[in-house]
Amino acid sequence: MKKALLAAALMSAGVIAHAQSSVTLYGRLDMGIAYMNGIGAGVNTTPGPNFGAATHGTSQTQLESGYWGTSLWGMKGVEDIGGGNKVLFHLEGSFSTANGSLGSAGSIWNRWATIGVANDQFGTLLAGRMLFISNGIWDFDPFGQSNWSSASMVRGRNWPQSSNNISYQSPNWYGFDMYGQYAFSNATGWNGNNTTPQGREAGLQLTYTSSLFQIRGLYDEIRNPNNGQLGGVYNALNGGTIAAGQQATGNGVFAYSRDYMAMFNVFLGSFKVQGGYEAIRSSGMNPGIIGQPTTLDHEWGGVTWQMTPAAALIAAVYHVNANNGGGNATLYTIGGSYNLSKRTLLDIQAGTVQNSKAANFGLNANNFGTSAATGNPLPGHSQTGVYAGIQHSF
Repeated sequence: MKKALLAAALMSAGVIAHAQSSVTLYGRLDMGIAYMNGIGAGVNTTPGPNFGAATHGTSQTQLESGYWGTSLWGMKGVEDIGGGNKVLFHLEGSFSTANGSLGSAGSIWNRWATIGVANDQFGTLLAGRMLFISNGIWDFDPFGQSNWSSASMVRGRNWPQSSNNISYQSPNWYGFDMYGQYAFSNATGWNGNNTTPQGREAGLQLTYTSSLFQIRGLYDEIRNPNNGQLGGVYNALNGGTIAAGQQATGNGVFAYSRDYMAMFNVFLGSFKVQGGYEAIRSSGMNPGIIGQPTTLDHEWGGVTWQMTPAAALIAAVYHVNANNGGGNATLYTIGGSYNLSKRTLLDIQAGTVQNSKAANFGLNANNFGTSAATGNPLPGHSQTGVYAGIQHSF
């Protein structure tokens, strides 16, 4: 009897193991050296009438992780349950190859932690934590959302992650596909009420792809977790709404807003032309604070030349206009990559940000503000840098 039970158990285990189609472990390590000038607000130490006044800042050379692409590791699993149906899971977290720290303190899987189902005919439904839908700009950014690219001009508004999320990806219908997300605030207030770290988030994108071109339209919104609104000046230092006399250090329209995008790719042999327009709008809760905008208009364009199967050159321009005294800025950048193998590449990028009198956008997607901690240049000043690195995928 015991032998029969053991045989039945072993047979069941074999069926279960066979049903699990695959589990894939993967990762990417990105490391390089970056030089930037115009960082922070320096102080004039020369005796005279300007002693103690803010200066253009200083330069910095540092070893950095994730400038060309986020260092990450993760795993994916697929179980085929028959009839064209599959059960999926996806776990992915970022980290720094410079010091080994996690991308988000206390969170191993800060990018993806999802489980879901897929059907060959009806599409894929996932639930959990995932990259927010605004990351759909990645496919249309000449530098693929590297550290100095589209996110720089909107201070990271288009590359966040999202928790409590449900997403749907459609199949391809005659070149069209649709993708949508809906993330709950998990608060008693539907949009958020200062009891949870995230307000309600949602978005929808529609893409058409052909052999000659690709176009995408995208809409999303991110609600302020403090009050469920689209906007508001937020103090990143204490996690609350800014008080009288405090510096506007954080996010406002750069974090809590509606985002509209229209983007294109054109495929011309060894050349790929990319560009788009992004309009970010908030409810303008604190319009009296000069320099804290409530609307942003962001345009970009660039060309990638695949010189050889291994070598590519890239040139791009990104521009932003901010209202309410936020000014405007333009990022000019060139770079390229060389594949040493299928898994390892060398990369280099040089860029400069030119700010109008009131603007202080930097090469990195820094928080709003003029304090030295943000890494932004002083208003009206430029910031220039160069980066060279190596990336390995496994």
